[in-house]
Amino acid sequence: MKEKLTFLGIETSCDETAASVVREKADGTGEILSNIVSSQVEEHKEFGGVVPEIAARAHVEKIEFIIKKALIESNLNFSSIDGISATAGPGLIVCLTVGLNAGKAIAGSLKKPFIAINHLEGHALSPKINNKIKFPYLLLLISGGHTQFLEVNGVNNYKRLGTTIDDALGEAFDKTAKLLGIEFPGGPIIEEWAKKGDKNYFKLPKPIFKKGGCNLSFAGLKTAVLRTSKKLKNEKEKYHLAASFQKTINEILYEKTRIAMDKFLINKKNGKKTFVIAGGVAANLTIRDNLTNLSNEKNFFPIFPPINLCSDNAAMIAWAGIERYKVNLIDNLEFPSKARWPLDSLAPFLKGPGIKF
Repeated sequence: MKEKLTFLGIETSCDETAASVVREKADGTGEILSNIVSSQVEEHKEFGGVVPEIAARAHVEKIEFIIKKALIESNLNFSSIDGISATAGPGLIVCLTVGLNAGKAIAGSLKKPFIAINHLEGHALSPKINNKIKFPYLLLLISGGHTQFLEVNGVNNYKRLGTTIDDALGEAFDKTAKLLGIEFPGGPIIEEWAKKGDKNYFKLPKPIFKKGGCNLSFAGLKTAVLRTSKKLKNEKEKYHLAASFQKTINEILYEKTRIAMDKFLINKKNGKKTFVIAGGVAANLTIRDNLTNLSNEKNFFPIFPPINLCSDNAAMIAWAGIERYKVNLIDNLEFPSKARWPLDSLAPFLKGPGIKF
């Protein structure tokens, strides 16, 4: 197999149109030759969230330009690329189809290997671009659509330890921001507002805090924020609510991560204890500090991707393509897009009403 593989990655699972060229380095990490991300924040701002049809239309309009730009910035052409990888799921089908079909078309016309990527695996493997990490490691994936603790045992080898039974953490941030009158996407602004508020001003609930293992729930917290937001008297109390919400999130993550670490260690007593935190919410600095402190207490080595690799991007998709190609996980051009695609196919589906612990 060729050393120093170079892959083009394409990502259109939600509202970012992205393309990237990544090359494997001799030490096993990656070099990002280009990483182009076109955001659709302005298109969706007035709706307070992503509208699938608008997102898909924007992908169609931008995808060819974004791919060309990624190649130009990498100083390469298609003949220099060893393979093409594109996100096939999970995500919005109308959006996924745009990038997936573009990747298939390029791979088919150039007779290059094509690899369909699980977006979650892109996040799971993304820290390996910048860090020499050995399997297994514990992963906390926190994004707009997913909140999970996973045991990463290898490429295409994942065991879910815990998940949210209702809303994802990123969704909770965005809904809270909307209730406070913050425009979409609201997570970064909540972090700024929290600095101006008293984190102990409001007492908010922590659902399934002392039960359910390392499973999480954010719907009840979201409901409490809704009720509290209707009683706010002034702007200062908005800052207090943002601070109280963020503090509550950090308390939940601290406790649930502690349980996940203990669970991970039951069968992983030897070797380096590595804890990877990935996904868009991992860009929150208070969450980084909170989980770093816990890692130090539990003797885990915490690794966060760079901020620009936390949110959706194609560099992680290109890298996941390289990782899968190296273990001969190559797909055909009939691979379908998938709205739902768990990393651990054996894990039970916990979302829905009536879940008991």
